Order: sequence, then C-alpha cells, then structure tokens
Amino acid sequence: MMLTFTSFPGITGLLRFSMNLLLAMLLAAFTIQDEPVKPDESRFTPVVVADNLDEPMVFEVLKDGSAYIAERKGALKKYNPSTKTTELIATIAVNTKYTSAEGVVREAEEGLMGLTFDPNFEKNHWIYLYYAHPTEKKHVLSRWELIDDQLVESSKKDVIAVETQREVCCHTGGGMTWDKAGNLFLTVGNNTGNQQAAQTDERPGRASWDDQGHAGNTNDLRGKILRIHPQADGSYTIPEGNLYPKGTAKTRPEIYSMGHRNPWRISVDSQTGFVYWGEVGPDAGEDSEIGPRGYDELNQARKPGNFGWPWFVADDQAFPVFDYGTNKPLAKKDPKNLVNNSPNNTGLEKLFPTAPTFIYYPYGVSEKFPLVGSGSRSATGGPIYHQSDFKNPKRPWPAYYENKWIAADFSRGWIMAISMKSNGDYESMERVLPSYHPVQPIDIKFGPDGDLYILEYGSNWFRKSDNSRLVRIEYNGGNRKPVVQIATDKKGGSVPFTAKLSSEGTRDFDGDQLKYSWKITSSGAAPQTFQSASPTVTFSKPGVYSATLTVTDSKGAANTESIRIVAGNAPPQVSVNLAGNKTFFFADKPIAYTVDVADKEDGSLSEGKIKPSQVAVSIDYTSEGFDYAEVVQNQRSVDATTQFAVAQVLMGKSDCKVCHQPNAKSVGPSFADISNKYKGQAGALDQLVQKVLKGGSGVWGEVAMAAHPSLPIADAEVIVKYILNSTDKTLSSLSVKGEYTPAIPKGDNGNGSVLIRAAYTDHAVSGAKAIPAQTSEEMIILRSPEVNAAEAPIIKGAELKALGVAGLGFSVVSFQGSYLGFKQIDLTGIGQIELNASAETREGSIGGVIEIRLDSPTGDLIGEKQVDVAPPIDIAKVMAEMESEKKNAKPGEVVKQRNPFARPPVYIKVKDTSGKHDLYFVFKNDKAKPIQPLMSFSKIKFIQ
Repeated sequence: MMLTFTSFPGITGLLRFSMNLLLAMLLAAFTIQDEPVKPDESRFTPVVVADNLDEPMVFEVLKDGSAYIAERKGALKKYNPSTKTTELIATIAVNTKYTSAEGVVREAEEGLMGLTFDPNFEKNHWIYLYYAHPTEKKHVLSRWELIDDQLVESSKKDVIAVETQREVCCHTGGGMTWDKAGNLFLTVGNNTGNQQAAQTDERPGRASWDDQGHAGNTNDLRGKILRIHPQADGSYTIPEGNLYPKGTAKTRPEIYSMGHRNPWRISVDSQTGFVYWGEVGPDAGEDSEIGPRGYDELNQARKPGNFGWPWFVADDQAFPVFDYGTNKPLAKKDPKNLVNNSPNNTGLEKLFPTAPTFIYYPYGVSEKFPLVGSGSRSATGGPIYHQSDFKNPKRPWPAYYENKWIAADFSRGWIMAISMKSNGDYESMERVLPSYHPVQPIDIKFGPDGDLYILEYGSNWFRKSDNSRLVRIEYNGGNRKPVVQIATDKKGGSVPFTAKLSSEGTRDFDGDQLKYSWKITSSGAAPQTFQSASPTVTFSKPGVYSATLTVTDSKGAANTESIRIVAGNAPPQVSVNLAGNKTFFFADKPIAYTVDVADKEDGSLSEGKIKPSQVAVSIDYTSEGFDYAEVVQNQRSVDATTQFAVAQVLMGKSDCKVCHQPNAKSVGPSFADISNKYKGQAGALDQLVQKVLKGGSGVWGEVAMAAHPSLPIADAEVIVKYILNSTDKTLSSLSVKGEYTPAIPKGDNGNGSVLIRAAYTDHAVSGAKAIPAQTSEEMIILRSPEVNAAEAPIIKGAELKALGVAGLGFSVVSFQGSYLGFKQIDLTGIGQIELNASAETREGSIGGVIEIRLDSPTGDLIGEKQVDVAPPIDIAKVMAEMESEKKNAKPGEVVKQRNPFARPPVYIKVKDTSGKHDLYFVFKNDKAKPIQPLMSFSKIKFIQ
C-alpha cells in the first residue's frame, strides 16, 4: 500500500500552511526591501544661497543654478552661482500703499508679488512679473525679454490685468506655475479686508468691503486661480476645461477655480494634473455669531471648482451674511445650493456647489491634523515631488518623498511631507527637517538639480530683515565623510611633559567603523604616529609640534584636523575673578573684577614679577548675535597686549580695511588721522558712530563713506573707540582690578553680552632652539538677563514655532511634562524670574503650572507659578485705544508702539540660591491631553 499526503489532511494542511508562510515571508522581505526608507536628517544640508534681501516674495532657479528673486518694493535680483554674489538687475515701479477710509496712508501687501519664467525661457527669454501698478488701481501680469540680465523695455507685453481697490488691505496672491500643456496658473487674492470673519457689507458705497462682489463673483478675477495660455504676441487664449466655458454670460473664462480668500503658492502635480496651493484664512480665534473660527487651508483641486469663500471655510463651516445696517447676522448659505444675491455681484447668482477642502487647521490644536501645531498660521503651499520631473539631477531627493506634497507654513515655520493615497486622498503627514527652522518661508520649490529651495521672508514685516534669505536644501545620498573633532588637555609646557590628545566628538553619520591615525611632527624631530583614538603623547624635546588626526571610514572617506602644541615653554595661567553674579550683567550696575596671572618661567602678577601693564584687560558690550568665539580663534593674529581684540574681530568681518589703513591714507583717511582729528572732542564718539551707520562725504575729500545701517550700534561704538585710541603707542589696557558699569548704547536692544577678557603673552624661551612665546587668556561672557527661551540647550516635549512679530524669533509651546533646561546658570542675587508666558484660548492652550528646579527636571524646587487661560482680547477695543493714543499725541511726541496681543508677564519668586546650577523650567497639567498645549512664551528674564 502506498501512502500519499491526501490520506493525511493534517500533514497536508501543515505543509501547505508552511509553504504559504514561507511565500508570505519572502514577499514581505521583498516588500520591505523595496519600501523606501526615510533618510536621516544628517543627509540634508541647508546652504544659504542669497541673503541680505529686502522683503523677498518669490523666486525661480534656472538650470545653471542662477536664482532670480523678486522683492515686494519692486527689486528683481539675481544670485550668480559663479561669483556667489547677489545683484540688483532691475527695479519695477510698483504701488505698496493703500489709503484707508479715514485718509490714512498705510502699507499694503501688494507690490512686486509674482515671478515666473516661460517653460521655453532658454529659447524665448521670456520672464513674467505680477505687480501692483504704481498709479492705477490694478494688478498687472507683464512679460519681458530678459537678455544679459536686463529687462528689454521695448519687449514688454501686458498679458492680463486684475482691477483692484486701494481703500482697504489686503490679500494679493501672486503665485504662478505651469502645467505640461504650457498653461499658466496665477493665484489672485480677494482684495477685501476681512480679518475676523467674512466681509459681506452690502451697504451702498461699501463695495470694497463686500467679498461677494470679489471672491464670490464669477465676473471678477479677484479671489480666484486663473488658468490661461500665453501667446507669442503677448495675448493669451483660454484652455479647455476652465470653470466656465468661454462665452458664458456674466463669467470670466480665465477662472480655473473661485471662492478663494488668499490663494498663495501654487503647484501642479506633473503626473495627475491636480493643483495644490496654500490658502490663508481669517483671524478669528473662536466661533461666534458672525461665523466660525478661522482656518488656514492646504488645498487640492482635481478639477475646476468653487471653494466657497466668503460663505464657507474649512469643511463647509458657514459664515452668515452680515447685515451691517442692523448689525445682525442673517441666514447662512447652503453649500450645495449656493446663491450669490449681493447687490455688488455682477456675475451669476447660481453658483457651483462647494469643492472639498483638503487640509484645514485653526489657531488652536487640530484634532484631525495634530502635527500642524497651533498658534499663528499662514499656509504657504509648495511642490509635489517626482524625481522624473528633473533631467539628470545632480542631487535628487530620495525616493522616500516620491509623490508627496512638500508644503510649508509661513508663520509656523514648518515644512511637511504630505502623503496621498493612490486616488489622491489625504493619507498622512510628517515634518521634513524638523531641526531646520525657516523664518517665515514665503516661497518653496525644487530647482532643476533636484534641490529644494526655501525663500525666507524674515522676521520683520513691511521692512528689511537681517534674516531674510534664500536657502538650498542639498541631499547627500552617498557616503559621508567623518566629522572630526580634536582637543588636548595641554597646549604646551616645559619639557618633558605629557599631553592627552582627544578625538571626542568625532562621528560618522553613516555608522561606519572608523580608523584613527595621529601624526605628531616638528621641524628636526622624528614624527610620532599613533593608531588609537585618544593617545597620550610625551614631549621631551623643545619645539613647536603639529598634532594631526586623520579619521577614515570603512569606505575610504577621510577627514583631518590639526592642533598646535608648544614644548619648552609652559603657557601662562590667566584667571578673571568676579564678585557677584557670574552669568548675567545688569545695565547700570557695577561689576567688580580682579585678574590673576601666573607663569612658570615669568613669575606672577601677585608677586610683582609680571607688571600690570603687560596684561591686557578689556571689557566690551557687544550687540546681540556677536560670535565671541572668534575672539579666541583670532588670538594668534591679535597681540595679546591690546585691549581691542573684540574691535579687531568686528573690523575683520566688516569692510573697514577696504578704505582705511592704520597709518597710511587709502581711499579714506587713516585711523591715525581720524584719531588725531577727533580724539578728545566732546561728542566725537556719538558723531563718528552715526557717520559709520549713515555714511557721509565732504570731510576728507570727494569720496563718500558708505553707510552701514545694518551694523549694530554697539559694534559701531567698539570700532570707533578703537579708532579714536589708535594713536596710543601702547594701546594700554584697563586696570587688572576695578569696576565696570555696563551701559546699553542708545538704539541697542540691550540683548547683547558683556565680554570681560584678560590675556597675557609670556616671554619667548631662548637657547639652542628658540621656543616662541605663549599667549593665554580667559574670557568671561556675561549675558543679558533676558534670554530667548528657544535657545535653551535642553528642550524636551516642547515645540519651537517661528513668530511673525519682528524681533521675537521663536516661541516655545509647552505640553504636559515638557521642560527646558539651561546649563550652569548662576542665580546669585536673583530674586525672581519673569516669563512672557500666556495660555491663549485661540491657540488651544489650557494653562498649567511652571516649576523651576535645580540640576534636573525633578531636582530641588525653588519656585513655581500657576498660569491660567487668559480671557479673550478685544482686538477692536485695543486697536481703537492705540489709534486714540496716536490722535491725542502732542506735536512731536512719539507714541510707543505696542503689541495688541501682549499679556502681562508672569513673575516667579525663587529661593536664594548661590553658585552655578543647571536650571530647569518644567510645565505640568495632569488634566491635559498629549496634543493640548499648556502655554507659549518666548522670553525669560532674570531679575535681581
């Protein structure tokens, strides 16, 4: 009898199950292998392409890497990749103002708003600019030939004009892109003032305040996305498939979609043809009788449609038409049976049903899209990534981002990768480069080489920002060189001595195994080599040695760093001793200091063998952002006997030495001539500081001195003090013991630092082999007692969010159990700590307790404070008060500007604590959900 598996169904089933399991495992293995892996953030490098921009709005990048940037006030600039410079190539006459109903002239959002190149630019040289006409009430899309970086004025063609009003601000759009068929898309803002809700003022003479006659009007181009096909003669035709066929009564055939408040940056998916854009919504923080709270939208249009404004926002949340005569809300519209019966409507009354919104989010926490965060919002938009869109790209982004929408938010400063299902429906989102915080990203797109570019408007609105720039995000998909860091516990000594060399901090982002090779060399001495990561080296012969570490990864990529060690002359020991707080300075309060110096060969300051005049002591107030590390790095080129090390660094970073020499006349006068002319004169310091900042001519000849308006006043003072004292032969330093009272220069924000520096250069050692002198210094940096919370070196569980208010930078949004930590803070003399913390309803904050603890998040509690949810702000009332203050101001009186959203600060008393400790701010509310913010703040101030 022959047995078969069919005789034993249990065995047969087991076998089949095993084979199916094996097959499933194999398929899963192949699936996992083919699934793109999210790239590590270290593979992305932000590179500043162009900076020092003035209200940049949009940009375009050509195949050769040239970047063209349009600025709101009318400037068209070009970044040249060969020279790495940015130059002004044209200025367009534009309007940037509007006149309110009260006759007050104010800044508008309009100006030079849009820029794009024709898809065949390499052949026809056509550039399109969208701008506010300088004298007429309209926005114009014009085309020029761009030849040798010059706009050929005779080639100008006005393609299309959008009639506008200039009675109320704002919303201009200005985003442009092209589809595969050569059709041009243009976003157009609604040109209506509507902050808290939809504006539907139907009273006579109030047409500029009725968006039913703009965004909701089928016969008006405002509040629309237009799609046209430009022609060679400067005209355009209408592509098939726009919202209304050409010839339809009471419609504009250019309209692709309508019902927009402020559609911004726009892109077209090259594979699906779907259109994507950011949509900036109204400002209301709460639902009310006049409508729902405001939402921003990241939208998708699979076909032409009506997106509902001014009657709907988000998921068809309705605004009632408001009767401004009776001051009462009327009935809400039906999104599926929408009728526009406003007297200001010149188009069709019966409108298409509203199209679905893709992503929407309020000021507060979004339950549906929690990753977008909370607080200020301004949806920008961005591109859909397909590697096939680029021909032979140098640095294509990884396949992980294929088919994803890379979108940004102007106010929140994030970049999201939004994934869609195969049919285009929303699937998920995740942050892209969360450690990169663009400051108000106003335009974002991929360049021809596959790099992602982000244009950062900067933190100041309606004026130039120091942090406005164009950034390129480069992706490295291959092997990365090791990052090498080296140090030594001794930079020199009397022979024989041993030094411990360290490679601590060296790393390889690819996780490769590293090989370490040290080489110690000196003239006339046999080289020493070591293969360990941190060897101990003995120096038995006098000389100057170079210790070089080469680190090689397993793929052969290598990187090196070197350090100098002097044998035969021990470096001096320099210390600066302070009485009182050793972390902060306080304006107008004296700082008592004492300097000690001891040197093995020269003796010490205390025993009189080193004279006080040989020790350089300097104390400088430097502006916010000064890189004090450069003072230390520059010590080899700066004589340690001078007190002006900080001035030398500042001058090295500026253009001072282009026109001036210490003792010889150049284009401008020598420093010595300036010193001889002005030193000792009353008011000379302030006069010369203003000259440096504002420029001038006529004193030293016909050549005008360039202005330096972006140079901080405090830095200008340091430079001028050096120039005025440049004729002193010794450039004598401050006393080695004394008091210094810091004063904030007029016009400085007071957020700088006080640098107390002492340096001593010992004597060279003579003998058979001369050993050079050694310089040692100690520098103590006393920081401003007002600290930016976002600069905390330890942030856990909290989020950073870019602020749109000038000078505030980033705020910190705290959640249950989150904390901030600051290393080694001296609390000597500190009685209380102030935070500009608030829990705002419109941001979804629910309040909580702030704890201040020492050395760990659970360490000794030295202070705590409950922060409750703040009552809503009556913005209209506050604005009215501010307007009243301006009107009632006396002639010549300057009314101090104030933030209408400001809240009273939170004061926390702290226990008497001496010495330095790690300081932790811990935020708690046991009743909070994980996604609910407790409060937000940006400043921490330590008060004596």
